[in-house]
Amino acid sequence: MRVFIVEDDQEAAAYMVKGLKESGYVVEHVADGREALYRVAAEAYDVVVVDRMLPSVDGLTIVKTMRSAGNQTPVLILSALGDVDDRVKGLKAGGDDYLVKPYAFAELLARLEALLRRGRSDAPGTLLKVADLEMDLVGRTVRRAGQTIELKPKEFALLEYLMRHAGHVVTRTMLLENVWDYSFDPQTNVIDVHVSRLRHKIDKGHDKPLLSTIRGAGYSLRDSN
Repeated sequence: MRVFIVEDDQEAAAYMVKGLKESGYVVEHVADGREALYRVAAEAYDVVVVDRMLPSVDGLTIVKTMRSAGNQTPVLILSALGDVDDRVKGLKAGGDDYLVKPYAFAELLARLEALLRRGRSDAPGTLLKVADLEMDLVGRTVRRAGQTIELKPKEFALLEYLMRHAGHVVTRTMLLENVWDYSFDPQTNVIDVHVSRLRHKIDKGHDKPLLSTIRGAGYSLRDSN
């Protein structure tokens, strides 16, 4: 799941980004309201977290602009303004939820999960399937042949990316940039370690392996039939 954060407080943003990445989300962050408007118009996100007070363009204007353009991506508004009138203004602007600062990360995460369930549960694309392997993006569960597979957050994010690109070769650079969000280091073995663990979890005990290493190229998740 892709989370877009618009927050000009660098410390607060780093706190959110770190926590969400550790929880298995792919996160993008900008600090400027005008840049945020460009991003939400050009990119597709699963949920947007926007601070109310921002440089250039304020958070409520961002939400109003999104809604007027027909963008119905769930939005969580963050603000130190916590009076009833302030919360009402945020919701009337088009926000789906309003969280007052300071907040506990556990509450932020719970509210995002609730927005994802509410906003995407009936939408196509929330269930990924390759052969008998299924991933529920909203419920954040994985099953193969009906059996639940327990994955750590980073393993879940890795498998989600592989399933979204099923049948294609995914390079180590692609995984580092899209799952780990940092530049390619040819010396790191973080990808190999995680892929090995993931392969063990999804293929062990099954006659047909789904996750393959393509020598000299990368990895591929595909139906062996």
